[in-house]
Amino acid sequence: MAGFKPATKAIIILLFIFLQFSAICESATLSTSSRWIVNQGTGNRVKLTCANWAGHLQAMVPEGLEKKPVSYIASQIAKLGFNCVRLTWATFMFTRPEYSNLKVSAALDKYNLAAAKSGIGKNNPQFLEMSVIDVQKAVVGELGKNNLMVVLDNHVSLPGWCCGDDDGNGFFGDANFDTNEWLQGLTAVARSYKGNPAVVAMSLRNELRGNRQNTNDWYKNMAAGAQTVHTQNPDVLIIVSGLSYDSDLSFLKQQDLQSGINNKIVYEAHWYAFGTGPDKWDARTNQLCADFTKNARDKYFFLTTKENPYPLFLSEFGIDQRGTNEADNRYITCLLAAVAEIDIDWSLWAIQGSYILREGNADVEETYGVMNFNWDGPKNPAFVDRLQILKQVNQGANSKNPGYYIMLHPQSGKCVQIGNNNSVRLADCKTASRWDQHQDGGPLKLSGSSLCLAVAGDGGATSVSDNCTSKWKYVSSSGLQLAAQDGMGKYFCLEMNGSDHSTVITKKCLCVGDDLGDFSTCADNPQVQWFKLVPANV
Repeated sequence: MAGFKPATKAIIILLFIFLQFSAICESATLSTSSRWIVNQGTGNRVKLTCANWAGHLQAMVPEGLEKKPVSYIASQIAKLGFNCVRLTWATFMFTRPEYSNLKVSAALDKYNLAAAKSGIGKNNPQFLEMSVIDVQKAVVGELGKNNLMVVLDNHVSLPGWCCGDDDGNGFFGDANFDTNEWLQGLTAVARSYKGNPAVVAMSLRNELRGNRQNTNDWYKNMAAGAQTVHTQNPDVLIIVSGLSYDSDLSFLKQQDLQSGINNKIVYEAHWYAFGTGPDKWDARTNQLCADFTKNARDKYFFLTTKENPYPLFLSEFGIDQRGTNEADNRYITCLLAAVAEIDIDWSLWAIQGSYILREGNADVEETYGVMNFNWDGPKNPAFVDRLQILKQVNQGANSKNPGYYIMLHPQSGKCVQIGNNNSVRLADCKTASRWDQHQDGGPLKLSGSSLCLAVAGDGGATSVSDNCTSKWKYVSSSGLQLAAQDGMGKYFCLEMNGSDHSTVITKKCLCVGDDLGDFSTCADNPQVQWFKLVPANV
């Protein structure tokens, strides 16, 4: 665009954004009903199944634009089965002219990012002379064109990597976290995207933390933030984070947030394996899963079951996609079982395979990134496949009780399906067999049938038959190993067959003694025997 006058450039930029905006498919306004996010017009459930896309770092543009065209990235997100993007932004982008007025080329030059500038010039040349705000709008437009909903997340104030207790971005009153400026930023963003059908929600602040955090300021300021966004843009959902890096909302057991806003408030939480090493997971997988799940119930899952429930958005979770972190590998299986059971909305960290600039280093790999370093495709396609049960809607907003159950094997992400000759196999959860509600110590019965699951001894292939003498109970502290006694009175657990990863067999229960209690330590990984009955009614 070097040959155009400034006024002409501005007109071309505005026309570009308008054309992208006009191409967005018309999205429904979202609201809340009890613990569900719903289409405001029909009342039907809309489940957010998102990927995080970072746009809050120093360059202030969504990552990867130097590697691939924005149209390619947006199409890949949709192709991978996500229906939503949690797009992060920094407050100063919208409140301080020295940030908001920066052209992308200048923002990159500021940090001597010549390679990234060249890459954007090659893959997204239209962006170089646009402001960082206009590029964000253009990216949102491209996401909308791909039928992707957008959650705009206020991640930090000062553009940069997040998060630390003393980084100045943690809580109201920190060096870079002025409350009035934060409200000013929320105002600007809410107003900018009013009427944009792609933007369905705004989250008020990511991972509140640090020595200043306290519930009195939380209640006061989060209510003010919610009211600010709602006044400027009454259509969007308002997503509210808790304390301690978004891991604690337990104070809401005593008092709800008094925002004065009906049917728009959603709470968010984060769940990672940080701080618990692979040695502990290797030794006590069942007990650690039980402890982690109990903590999640106590700190945030309770919001979906309290007397006046709210929707819960698990806005960050994820693992090292290279598969080399055993703590991550075991934690994620535990998480998938818990999250599938309550069927909440979620956003995986993260789609980006690399960063333009992170913590002083240029062109850095994101090991948690779904995309590979060059953004050519997914780093670990098998992991994306494991999310199938989370991507589908299992519980509708208009049905109060489960109509049936799906039996999930969370380690593989597959579900139990009855095949030929009444055999039992693992397959896509979309075609999973349906089971009746199970009473611990009773038979496992197929819905609408007289057939029950039968124990098959040590290493035998399971099947269903009209003989319902096998009585199944959950053993181990994880509550995820299903065991039944054979004719000799010995207990055997369901297990994914290691030779073909599709048939279901029964084997001696791993990490469980004859009394069906946990071993104090165990060298085996019991997750091959983990099965979860997931409630469903759609």
